[in-house]
Amino acid sequence: MSSEISAAAPQPTREHPAVQIDGVSKSFSGIVALEPVWLKIRRGEFLTLLGPSGCGKTTLLNLIAGFLEADKGELFIERDLVTQVPPHQREIGIVFQNYALFPHMSVAQNVAYGLRTRRVPKAEIAQRVREALALVKLEDFADRRPRQLSGGQQQRVALARALVIRPRVLLLDEPFSALDRNLRTAMQVELKEIQTRLGLTTVFVTHDQGEALSMSDRIAVMSRGRIRQIGTPSEIYDQPRNQFVSTFVGDANLFDAELLSRDGACVALSVGGTPLSVHAYQDELPAPGPVTLFVRPEHCALAEAGTPGTIPASVALSVYQGSYAELHLDCRSAAGEDRRVMLRVPSRQALPAGTAVGIALPQSGPAIYARQDKGAAA
Repeated sequence: MSSEISAAAPQPTREHPAVQIDGVSKSFSGIVALEPVWLKIRRGEFLTLLGPSGCGKTTLLNLIAGFLEADKGELFIERDLVTQVPPHQREIGIVFQNYALFPHMSVAQNVAYGLRTRRVPKAEIAQRVREALALVKLEDFADRRPRQLSGGQQQRVALARALVIRPRVLLLDEPFSALDRNLRTAMQVELKEIQTRLGLTTVFVTHDQGEALSMSDRIAVMSRGRIRQIGTPSEIYDQPRNQFVSTFVGDANLFDAELLSRDGACVALSVGGTPLSVHAYQDELPAPGPVTLFVRPEHCALAEAGTPGTIPASVALSVYQGSYAELHLDCRSAAGEDRRVMLRVPSRQALPAGTAVGIALPQSGPAIYARQDKGAAA
């Protein structure tokens, strides 16, 4: 007997998005929770909605699920208009942060619940429950109650319950936030393997940037009810379009700089009095004047103090991290008094506090943003 769960049939062609969101918005008591969103989610892709608390990502997920009614706009699932369709008729699977298992039911009964409400024949229910439990590696736990399971096992049950109905779309609302770090990592790998094997369109909500980068085909970074950037993990990490994305996703070093001139992709800057020439990936840049220069820590290099073309700094703190050390540097001439620059070096190259150093910036890869007021929100 097969232990695979097939995706819902019949399947539309891959050219049509699995989910299409056209201008959907939502407010609560006059307060905007979600600005109008236009988004197409491809069939079989793993799309993550990433952002801080209150950014609108869970609101958007609940609109897709049908738990909230949109103020404006239309929503399609596999070309079916579902804007006014109730949740139980949208054929979606959803896994919540708190698992939402029935404590008085066995594992098998929990997994079977959605099939029973759909009046699936008993013989088919039994077979599909066995397949779902095999998929999440819980075949031997069918008769246990949720209280007899670990957190990771309960999460697997919740996932099996969502998958057993053969959903058109799988929605996951911060499903690993209650798990410890090692278990969370293991569950991320298992979920991604299952999703890839089934080719199941998945929308995943998280505030954890590492989770998003490691699991997603694409990421939609959200802030203040708006999608600030959509792209692959490498696009989001390596080519952030704005300062919010650059600082929310991954570590960022921000330098106060003066944009002097631009010749194509080559930009002349002054960073803390040090003249630099860099190649920016952005098509649009601020006008000459005060700007913020963004560089990932791994793209900065440590140099001896006084090395030409480097930015003067001193070591404020050295943090041991096993195979490497994080050096937190005071660089007031270029980074201001309220923030530090961070570099990673091999542990054996860690330096004591007070050591004068130079910071060498890369010639390609930095981003240049218009200077924001201190403390300005994204």
